[in-house]
Amino acid sequence: MANIENRKFIALDISGKNYLSWVLDVKLHLSTKKLRHTIEEENAATNEERAIALIFLRHHIDDALKYEYLTVENPLELWQNLNDRFEHLKVVVLPKALND
Repeated sequence: MANIENRKFIALDISGKNYLSWVLDVKLHLSTKKLRHTIEEENAATNEERAIALIFLRHHIDDALKYEYLTVENPLELWQNLNDRFEHLKVVVLPKALND
């Protein structure tokens, strides 16, 4: 629980219930750190930039997700894996939001 104080925002829940807000938070924070390109296709990020972005992403996901993706060493790959896992939630959440 001590890690909560060091997080910039709420970690991605293993259920994905906060996935949409988490994606926005990650993109904004990586942009401010000039690291957003590390989660974009065909980027030219340095090894140091990738490491910093990966640490940031792993710090902001549920512990169970950390262990599940323990062998992923590239922030783009982790980003894509999480997107593949939780992207379907956009379809579920957005139509209701559009009707409000």
